[in-house]
Amino acid sequence: MIDFQCKPAYGYEDFLAIMRALRAPGGCPWDREQTHASIRRNFLEETYEVLDALDRDDAPATCEELGDVLMQVAFHALIEEERGRFTMADVVDGVSKKLVYRHPHVFGSVQVSDSQEVLVNWEALKRKEKGHATTADAVEAVPHTLPALWRAEKVQKKTAKAGFDWDSPLRALDKLEEAVHGLRAALEARETADAAADGGLEALGDVLFLTAKVAQMSAVDPEEALHQACDRFQRRFRAVEASADEPLSEYSEAQLAKLWEDAAR
Repeated sequence: MIDFQCKPAYGYEDFLAIMRALRAPGGCPWDREQTHASIRRNFLEETYEVLDALDRDDAPATCEELGDVLMQVAFHALIEEERGRFTMADVVDGVSKKLVYRHPHVFGSVQVSDSQEVLVNWEALKRKEKGHATTADAVEAVPHTLPALWRAEKVQKKTAKAGFDWDSPLRALDKLEEAVHGLRAALEARETADAAADGGLEALGDVLFLTAKVAQMSAVDPEEALHQACDRFQRRFRAVEASADEPLSEYSEAQLAKLWEDAAR
């Protein structure tokens, strides 16, 4: 047991004290064992739970899940504090300085006419701050750990801002259709010859990358578009399964197609 006094309400400093107590001798054995690597997935899961609460406009859940994300931030900062590299105070100081630096129209003398100009200035300041001399530097800085579709969109936004772009999303669609033909050829080759499996992997990657490009040029969030497609599929599949008189595995491809079409009505 540790010496700790419970309170009816806790503040920011209380929260940090609780986190430190969990990692301290006499604290929680599980918390003391954790490392950046061991709780890495927890950070992702808690972030997605915040997004789910936001999508549902559930205020109590959002409040709770934001607290869980804050706990993850503090957990990683505390691990670094123990290693003597930085503290939670450094995290707060750093993000505060970043906000002041990237908002010279609020905290300085820069004038802006609209939010679009704010974004242009933000990007320029970010590149200067990060030391990105070229667009290639900025592209390489896009986190490789992002969901691949999201990463593709961000990469293509950055190169488009540098002028590396098509005039119309229809031109990107033309390239997507070429990539689909390439994927078909790769899959046919695998069925008729002893072709390498990674040929299909590369061809499918091209299709997905160009799909993200079409989305980016059409001002469509590819992640949101795919999520909505998943939702539509789930609803329609449920209708298919409900209308079937026997296990779906017993139906022919033509019969399944008929069930699928009927479910759309």
